[in-house]
Order: sequence, then structure tokens, then C-alpha cells
Amino acid sequence: MKTALILGAKSDIAKAIATELSKQKVNLLLAARNANELANFKIDLQNKYGNTISIIEFDALAYATHENFGEQLPTNLDVAFCVFGFLGEQKNAETNRAEMFRIVETNYTGAISILEIIARQFEKKKQGLIVGISSVAGERGRQSNYFYGSSKAGFTAYLSGLRNRLHKSNVHVLTVKPGYVKTAMTAHLQMPPVISTSPDVVAKKILNAIDAGRNEIYVPAIWRVIMRVIKDMPEFIFKRLKL
Repeated sequence: MKTALILGAKSDIAKAIATELSKQKVNLLLAARNANELANFKIDLQNKYGNTISIIEFDALAYATHENFGEQLPTNLDVAFCVFGFLGEQKNAETNRAEMFRIVETNYTGAISILEIIARQFEKKKQGLIVGISSVAGERGRQSNYFYGSSKAGFTAYLSGLRNRLHKSNVHVLTVKPGYVKTAMTAHLQMPPVISTSPDVVAKKILNAIDAGRNEIYVPAIWRVIMRVIKDMPEFIFKRLKL
């Protein structure tokens, strides 16, 4: 891996990934809205690790700009990390359609819009890796976050189909399903420490999964068991729970 694109580079998980990749001397393209806010982060990484880092403006919801964004990507791009997302507020989204659409479009429509462009490029040169950050929330709809969960469920299904499509072109797709991660986006939530993790751990697990050629990972791994129990729970019981 020599050159990596990180979409949504201002998030805590994205910065942790960028740091781990910088340690490996990978050249980075950091893409985000108001990307100039990453200037100090870029300088800090370059001073510590000496890799080449560029900052690119990117808006997941500005669909009309995505084709042009894709055309500006370097031909030697090896991997694209899709890290951006929006948790939103479930209760607000139930009455505020703008909030509802922002959740769904950020996590699903915006993600597949840009990844389809990158997938075509990788498919054409028969080489590349796409890493999509989905969520365990997409495993089963819950009353507390079903807008977010359903958008992540769609994204997980998209990544699965994309992986199936691109396999014959020597392009790999890794689906990452974090559970509770202590980030700015989840700072208002009370998360059980035993099943929670940090962005640094998520980043390390992702890079380990890439090296191992994994198709899908849960972070922490215990969430694979937790979600199996939740998915297998009968509906007549599940709908009575306050989850």
C-alpha cells in the first residue's frame, strides 16, 4: 500500500487510520468538508512520519461534484477508506424530515455515490481495495436508532454486493462493523466499557484485517456474538424490548 484516500478524514476513526498509515509511510489524500481544518493535523503527521499528505475538499452530499472529484484522484491510488457517517438524533428525525434525510443520505446515498466512481476506476485497472465503515446498528432495526441503523444496513448490503462484483477484477472490499466507539459523534452516549473501544484500536484492527485479506470484521470482536443473539431473537420478544 503506497497511496490511500480517506473520505471523511476529520472523524476520530479517520484520523486514527491516517496516523497508523503514516507510520507505514503511506501517502495520504485526506478528503472532507471544510478540509482546510485538517491543515494542522496534516503538518503534525508529516513532521512525525515524513509521508506525503494532500488535503482535498469533499462533500458526501454534493453528488454533482463526485464525478469531478473522482477524475482528480491519482491513478496510483491503492486503497479508499469510506469513513464518513452521521449518527443524527432518532427522535428529532421522526418529526424533522431534514434530519431524517441527512442521516440516510450521508450514511448510504453519499457513500455509494462516491464509491461507485472509485470502484469503476479500480475495476478498470484490476487492482485496489475499498474499506467501508458500516455499523453493528445495521444488523437489526431498533427503535432507538432505526434511521441510522437502516442506512447502515443498506451500506453493509451494498459493500457485500460490491465485493462479489469486484472479486473477479482483483479488487477487494472490506466491511468494518464497529460497535461502541468512543468518538466525538458518540460522546453524548453512555457506553458499557467492556464492549466499547477507541478509534486507535479500530484503526489497528482494520489494518490487521487488510493484511489478513478479511472480508468483514466486527470491532470489538465480541459484537459478532452480541449481534448474533440479537438477530436470532424472536420478533414477538424483540419488539417488546426497549433497545
